[in-house]
Amino acid sequence: MARIFNFNPGPATLPLPVLEQARDELIDYRDTGMSILEASHRGKAYREVHEEAIENIRHILDVPQNYAILLLQGGASLQFSMVPMNLLSEGDTADYADSGAWASKAIHDARCVGNVHIAADSQSDVPRRVPAFEDLDLTENAAYVHITSNETISGAQWKSFPQTQSPLVADMSSDILSRPLNISQFGLIYASTQKNLGPSGVVVVIIRRDLADRAPDGLPSMLSYKSHIETDSMLNTPPCFSIYLLMLVTQFFRKTGIEALYNTNIEKAKRIYDIVDESEFYRGTAASDCRSDMNVTFRLANEELEETFNKEAESRQLIGLKGHRSVGGLRASIYNAFPLEGIDALVAFMKDFEQRYG
Repeated sequence: MARIFNFNPGPATLPLPVLEQARDELIDYRDTGMSILEASHRGKAYREVHEEAIENIRHILDVPQNYAILLLQGGASLQFSMVPMNLLSEGDTADYADSGAWASKAIHDARCVGNVHIAADSQSDVPRRVPAFEDLDLTENAAYVHITSNETISGAQWKSFPQTQSPLVADMSSDILSRPLNISQFGLIYASTQKNLGPSGVVVVIIRRDLADRAPDGLPSMLSYKSHIETDSMLNTPPCFSIYLLMLVTQFFRKTGIEALYNTNIEKAKRIYDIVDESEFYRGTAASDCRSDMNVTFRLANEELEETFNKEAESRQLIGLKGHRSVGGLRASIYNAFPLEGIDALVAFMKDFEQRYG
């Protein structure tokens, strides 16, 4: 079996032991005589999977009991609407930091619901960055303050988080579980699973329970955090197999521990950034003080050379290094499950490529 090094930004690399366990359990899940794909979501086998997935996340991130952990559908994109639908009352204002493409999408959908104030805008800044704390122009008594913790496309990441009077809401789709967090600093965190947590099909929402009570009475049940809390994320049939894989991935990382994950993620990113910094051939695109540990973005002298880089990388089984179509360039997405051996293979290739084309 040949395994490539998968630098795709999502769906992304999963831990090989997780894939092997899922394969071994696929036909007969733990002597139930059926696949977990066939199991009733109301039955004991799946219920244990569901509960362990939630407990693993609570344990790894040390989530306090006054926060609910929800396993929902619709991806982070639906959360762009659900957050204001639940938290932004008529006449109130929500503050948003516009740090890039994903923050802008959240802003667009929030404006369909209520009043939005742009507290800071670094969307067009070059090199790419997230706003500094002193840039934030926050509304007094804002309904909430929304940030995107890691911009997957630009490769810019909040390295620490602002202390806000209003509840802090964070889209952590591309860096959830990659570093320790003080959950009490946030009112709500949401993250799609297809980068650091598992396959696509699930969005994890961590919400302070009292905030769920803000939902207006006329909100449809499927769009209400309160309804999902009351039904343990089983208001409808959940995406059972995706949650099963989420359970296996978090079970795997629970053994590793969040501090070890964080240290490894820093080391992986550093090995690539060192090559970029030491060279005049490669050019990083994110400001040095907010370069992402998850998505390393860089450019070469021209697009033709970048295309050659990508093609030659693919021939060496280094897949998914092409930058997002909206910005071009090159991007190495190196989430939790991405192995150090793949980093070393990329670094070796980058050195060789520079020697031949520099």
